[in-house]
Formats: sequence, C-alpha cells, structure tokens
Amino acid sequence: MKVPFQRVLLILVLMMSVAAAGCATTQEVEQLRADVQQANDRAASAEATANAAMKEASAARAAAERAEMAALDAKAAAEATDEKIDRMFKKTMNK
Repeated sequence: MKVPFQRVLLILVLMMSVAAAGCATTQEVEQLRADVQQANDRAASAEATANAAMKEASAARAAAERAEMAALDAKAAAEATDEKIDRMFKKTMNK
C-alpha cells in the first residue's frame, strides 16, 4: 500500500512543480515582453533624437556655407578696395 501512495505523492509533487514552473515561465515571458517594448520605445526615442540632430547639423552646415560665402565676398571687396587705394596712392605720387 505504501508504493501506490508514494507514487501518487510523487506525481502530485511533479505536477505542482510543472505548474509552478509554467507560471514562472509565463511571468518571465511577460517581463521579457515588457523589457522588449521598453527597449523598442527607447530605440524609437533615440532615432527621433538622432533625426533631430541631423536636421540641426544640416542647418548649421548651411549657415556655415553662407558665412563662408559672405567672408569670401568681403575678402574680395577688401582686396578690390586695397587695389583702388594703391592706384590712387600711385597716382598722387606721380603728380
């Protein structure tokens, strides 16, 4: 009589272990899903931040190019003025 009772007890213990493991696994899967969703949200946020940074960098590059063109124009105007002053000075020296 002891053998069947021990088998029943063993089967009950195994069933409870399997059931407990199944619940723990379900909780782990739910936690994993939450972690994955959080990671996806962070990745989307990082992507949005990177896109905004790219737009700002593009605008800064355009502003720098405009500033460079303005500087080149100013340099050309300064050189032209310098040449004009030199011609005027030479003209006055010849008189």
